[in-house]
Amino acid sequence: MTGELTDLDRQLINRLQDDLPLTSRPFATLADELGIAEGDVVDRIRHLRDEGLLTRFGPFFDAEALGGAFCLCAMAVPQECFEEVLTKVNAHPEVAHNYERDHKLNMWFVLATESRLAIRETAGAIEQETGLKVLQFPKEREFFIGFRVNA
Repeated sequence: MTGELTDLDRQLINRLQDDLPLTSRPFATLADELGIAEGDVVDRIRHLRDEGLLTRFGPFFDAEALGGAFCLCAMAVPQECFEEVLTKVNAHPEVAHNYERDHKLNMWFVLATESRLAIRETAGAIEQETGLKVLQFPKEREFFIGFRVNA
């Protein structure tokens, strides 16, 4: 399989976007729902990640609810050094995710840390390492949009 989804893959991806059951064996529950073996669920998820059809599979934690902090950040990165800067930024474990945009501010990422001070420290470290300004856009108000993409 190279880049094509089966009907089962689509069902699994769509189901994974909902909450996983809070049980000791959540993949067994998914397997029952999909009518396949538990090991097949795990194998399909692994295969989808290996093929690049899923770029991330894991929990999403609300850093603020856990006592931490997060901040949306952006940088204007010259295209000729974009990959080098990307590698430096993504080397920081505080970087939750990173996106390239077609805009003057072409690199956008989220910092998730244990404190607001750590946001400033990490952004400062990235500036030191890259020589580029990190613009910080802290959350002023939260909106739940329920983002979901049908496979």
